[in-house]
Amino acid sequence: MELIELTALELGGAIKRGEVSVREAAEAALDAIAARNGALNAYITVTGERALDRAQALQAGAGTARSPLYGVPMAIKDNICTRGVKTSCASKILGDFAPAYDAAVVDKLREAGAVSLGKLNMDEFAMGSTSETSFYGPVRNPWDLDRAPGGSSGGGAAAVAAGMGWYAIGSDTGGSIRQPAAHCGVTGIKPTYGTVSRYGLIAYASSLDQIGPLCRDAADCAAVLDAIMARDPRDATSLDGDYGRLLEGLTGDIRGVKIGLPGECFGAGLDGEVRRAVLRAAQVLKGRGAEVVELSFPVLEYAVPAYYIIAAAEASSNLSRFDGVKYGWRAQEYGGLEDLYRKTRTQGFGAEVKRRILLGAFVLSSGYYDAYYKKALQVKAMIKSAFDQAFRRCDLLLTPAAPAAAPRLGDSLGDPLRMYLSDIYTVSVNLAGLPGLSMPCGFDCRGLPIGAQLIAPHFGEGRLLNAAHAFQLDTDHHRRAPKGGDPA
Repeated sequence: MELIELTALELGGAIKRGEVSVREAAEAALDAIAARNGALNAYITVTGERALDRAQALQAGAGTARSPLYGVPMAIKDNICTRGVKTSCASKILGDFAPAYDAAVVDKLREAGAVSLGKLNMDEFAMGSTSETSFYGPVRNPWDLDRAPGGSSGGGAAAVAAGMGWYAIGSDTGGSIRQPAAHCGVTGIKPTYGTVSRYGLIAYASSLDQIGPLCRDAADCAAVLDAIMARDPRDATSLDGDYGRLLEGLTGDIRGVKIGLPGECFGAGLDGEVRRAVLRAAQVLKGRGAEVVELSFPVLEYAVPAYYIIAAAEASSNLSRFDGVKYGWRAQEYGGLEDLYRKTRTQGFGAEVKRRILLGAFVLSSGYYDAYYKKALQVKAMIKSAFDQAFRRCDLLLTPAAPAAAPRLGDSLGDPLRMYLSDIYTVSVNLAGLPGLSMPCGFDCRGLPIGAQLIAPHFGEGRLLNAAHAFQLDTDHHRRAPKGGDPA
């Protein structure tokens, strides 16, 4: 078995036992990037020399490392600040901006002995569901180069699926970890809002954004979350918790766990092959001792409009700081300060970002705040209440992660509504601040991956990961790779 076929935990174990050096692991990942990134465009910036220097420095402590991920090469989404390394949010307007500090999650990963390979491509400012809105060009799905990998963390999902790193750190505002994980056949988790510090994450929608990992399997996700979940006083939304015990809690025993199937998630608009694959996943979980029950979740139909109103409103505020004055790209010809702002923002932002800024400014404007934004907040509260009621009956919920397998490149860009509706099963989780996980559960007739989503109550990551782990003990979907890791 080649190094790139190992899980992150398997590689970490081999490094600790002295079977593989940290530098050998880094070189294997960099070789894979050199061979495959030209086709996939998963990385914006590759920090090869930094990675090798870091690997060399870590080698001496490999045998006594406490972290199971010590020395394992990984990569970071390009909206997470990395000191001295370009962080562009895949946007022209940030140009060659290199932050003067590291995000909190980067600090935590460094403490765990991570080796960063570089920064991953994404939808511009995380606004998109296909990773096609990037200023640096679209990310391609390693299972089919004519298809999108999902978004906005599409670069991370594609990189992990293609063996260009053992795990990736992404962000999830309305499904941006879970949906690309589903389309690329990897496992991704959005943890409870407030459990991973957002300090150093360039904000899209602050009340919805959350950082999380994309990995080969649930065990790797547990190990990464153990490393990055922590209270951080620099993040006002950061929560206290009993962190650091997720990996040790993976027993695979889900006897007596009650899993709910919301009927509204399996009706019109869901591809038949996706429906069958997710229902088969339910039967696998049932076979391991879980109880599967059907329930109703009628507020689901309001989730997408509420999400896009709230997210756009927050984006219009968060992105007002990008004006070309202090950092980033600026227009070259302008007639004054106001003209500088106008031309920089018009030329520096892509079409989808401008669309969402304008939508956000509209719903926050006088006369429309009560009609749209206030009602969206009321719907958000209703959705949270509906989840609370569901979790009084069930321990977990099981739904599709996306309504269909990966779309063809270009299909969603010309139809924004289609792109927005691709998040129909994921956005409600962000609105309620809950943990959600996508795991590979099958393939369609074209060989494209299908993902199932598990949802847990607040701080239910352990329950969520153990159920996914149990499923992966009895299946091998997560072990499959596109032509051995090579792009199809």
